[in-house]
Amino acid sequence: MSSDEDEIPDLVPATSKVPITIITGFLGAGKTTLLNYVLTEQHGKRIAVIMNEFGDGDSVEKSMSVGSEGERYEEWLELRNGCLCCSVKDNGVKAIENLMTKKGRFDYILLETTGLADPGPIASIFWLDEELCSDLYLDGIITMIDAKYCWKYLGEKKEDGSVNECTRQIALADVIIINKTDLVSQDDLQELKSNIRSINTFARVQDTTQARTNLDVILDLNAYGDLSPESLEETFRDRGFNTTDTHNIDKSVTTLTLEEEGRVDKEALDVFLQTLLWEKSMFNSSNQPIQLYRLKGVVCTSESEPRVVIQAVHELYDSHPTTPWGSGERRINILVFIGKNLDREVLEKGFKNCLIDHT
Repeated sequence: MSSDEDEIPDLVPATSKVPITIITGFLGAGKTTLLNYVLTEQHGKRIAVIMNEFGDGDSVEKSMSVGSEGERYEEWLELRNGCLCCSVKDNGVKAIENLMTKKGRFDYILLETTGLADPGPIASIFWLDEELCSDLYLDGIITMIDAKYCWKYLGEKKEDGSVNECTRQIALADVIIINKTDLVSQDDLQELKSNIRSINTFARVQDTTQARTNLDVILDLNAYGDLSPESLEETFRDRGFNTTDTHNIDKSVTTLTLEEEGRVDKEALDVFLQTLLWEKSMFNSSNQPIQLYRLKGVVCTSESEPRVVIQAVHELYDSHPTTPWGSGERRINILVFIGKNLDREVLEKGFKNCLIDHT
């Protein structure tokens, strides 16, 4: 970086910080049902839930608010199971700040977005707001999917040619919860999973009905924390995914994985990422601009230094050293790109140019 003010704040979680999980998905997908389940079940966890006002939303969804009469809470309400609940009319940043004055009374925060929200800008807050980051760290992004109507949203064509909101929500997710699976056939469900995985190979996919989800699936994700080549490889293998490009409804949005052995020049990598994320001046073979929604990776910058984790959401990215390389361990660099108009040859060439040992 050229100056201190250009540097991206560190995202390394600290033990004194509280993890926050963003929950997104279209209206009707089950976000509110999931949060009401969290707020009413006896799970023994102290969770603070920030729910959005559905001023223009579905009347059914409005009636699912916490409270015996469906009343809305704009102040923090302490519930019998140890949870805290608040209803807000925006994306909840002010509510988060107010909540942190009650720090110590909860262990996790779940933040619900509006149905059409792109979670990327909300996630980016945790890079940009240093004061907020001193108390919190982003644990992950959960996307709720309606098994029956997801096809309609995935197939939507935007007049300006941009990627529709449903596809962006899937692309940015760390966990994808497919809800209302009882309303579709097993064949339709498997086809939906295949299309979802072709957009985002990295995310864990979970089935459910009535949004009833084991809390272990949505808590303690540490999706923006330490990664290792082994953990990345295990993720793909254990979840039955592959890293090759497959088809989906919007063929322009895919996951692409690069693996290269060697040492990376950190300054060259910064230039590569800035060109890709900030300047948006990298194009595929059809002369379409490559657009990144999410990037994860692990790289080696020195034989003697620990491996470096790379994370990016939209235009913002962060890198930090993590666990040491083992004695005699091969230095395998892995970058996972999720975005639009990805081109393996172009990205591979750009990344190889960052390798010190590349000829």
